[in-house]
Amino acid sequence: MVQYHRLIKKGEKLRVAVEQGNSGDATAVSPPGGGGYLKSAKQKILSLIFLSFLCCCYFSFSSFSLIDAFNREVEGLVPYEQFIAPLCSGLSYGNFSFPVTLLILGHAGFGFFGTICCDRTGFRSDICIMKGDVRTHSTSSSIFLFTSFQNKSKPPEKIKPYARKWETSVMETVQDLNLFYIDVNDKHHNNKICDVVYHNVPAVFFSTGGYTGNVYHEFNEGIIPLFITSQHFNKKVVFVIVEYRNWWVTKYKDILSQLSDYPPVDFNGDKRTHCFREAIVGLKIHDELSVDSSLMLGNKTILDFRNVLDRAYWPRIHGLIQDEEAENKTVFKPKLVIMSRNGSRELLNENLLVKLAEEIGFFVEVLRPDKTTELAKIYRSLNSSDVMIGVHGAAMTHFLFLKPRTVFIQIIPLGTEWAAETYYGEPAKKLRLKYIGYKIKPRESSLYAEYGEDDPIIRDPKSFTRKGWDYTKKIYLERQNVTLDLKRFMKPLSRAYKYSTRNK
Repeated sequence: MVQYHRLIKKGEKLRVAVEQGNSGDATAVSPPGGGGYLKSAKQKILSLIFLSFLCCCYFSFSSFSLIDAFNREVEGLVPYEQFIAPLCSGLSYGNFSFPVTLLILGHAGFGFFGTICCDRTGFRSDICIMKGDVRTHSTSSSIFLFTSFQNKSKPPEKIKPYARKWETSVMETVQDLNLFYIDVNDKHHNNKICDVVYHNVPAVFFSTGGYTGNVYHEFNEGIIPLFITSQHFNKKVVFVIVEYRNWWVTKYKDILSQLSDYPPVDFNGDKRTHCFREAIVGLKIHDELSVDSSLMLGNKTILDFRNVLDRAYWPRIHGLIQDEEAENKTVFKPKLVIMSRNGSRELLNENLLVKLAEEIGFFVEVLRPDKTTELAKIYRSLNSSDVMIGVHGAAMTHFLFLKPRTVFIQIIPLGTEWAAETYYGEPAKKLRLKYIGYKIKPRESSLYAEYGEDDPIIRDPKSFTRKGWDYTKKIYLERQNVTLDLKRFMKPLSRAYKYSTRNK
């Protein structure tokens, strides 16, 4: 039996963690510069001190003053619960409210603190927080919390760790996680020793199922909520991914590396038992592509998320951008990037738009991203641009790569006004972009030739969009293309040019 003890240096939290198992069975994973192990004598002394403390707490409620005094001595814990899961502020350990993570594991005479708290009040996502001896068991899609207190009699929690709770149809496709209290004396479960031990690092569990594959949803329900949920850990956190996709991890590896110092764990594929002192299961989401500073520790905003993107991609591409700027130094031309689409909502006279923009004075780049396009390439194009133009659709998510004060012109087809403004227009303003929404006229839509000006589909799109998303999708998203009235479009384009030159 091997028992690992660790004492954090003065000024940080005091924590003792003991994992039982055969020698060589556990892999300890900790950040560079981690502390060592205490000698046997010190272990025994520390055990006696904590045993005395526990006995006092367990048999006397009058010991609250002692707990308060202890809390004042413990430093460094970020009180994130009130921002991530308000109902779980001040998690309960046994009979006591303990706002710190104190984990005491090991000898038979000791008690096991631990608790699971779930906040299901959010419209967009559920969040569960586990504190104590947390262990993964991927075979049963479970996370265990070992305890010897009365919590063990509580029923298990079940959660789908994906931030689109309100949409039942897609949530039905997301894998459930079962959160169990396990009696530390249960011989059947207690053989699940720790194969990988993260001594002082919490875990965040989330799913890359659902609508993953659509770049809008990858950011809206994935990357931005991951930032909201984990940024306060300052990269000292492990991401455990349910429904792990290799291509997703490869695509977003630069961003993930700015949020965590550890490689992500494949929950379903990695059958080893991973052990943590605490875990957040599920992701916190605020709004569409947004970060609400009033709900963030430290009042972080979407601009702070934008800084994460800069740190992720700028080191790789800044040299290339500097070379381009040097070549364009003699005669400055504002850079206009057109996000091109194929199939539905295609800009049919795109070539004429390019010609018009060049005549006005822009340097024009046409970007045609697809699912295989490296994000660093898209970042490189947009981060150096002065204006971005595109027809409403998932690719507009890339406005997140634009620098504040850049002009973003979204071309809004018939029947898509609400979605265009809600999903991209309003979030773009929060990023401090100069947003222009260009609502096309009926004659600029391909639906006009198909239905005629008197058809309700043309004359009154809201009468159809009110019927539900399926009507909007089948008519206005999947069957509509755009031919710009270039004389009409010249006005916002000229405004963008003047604004860009004035900014420079």
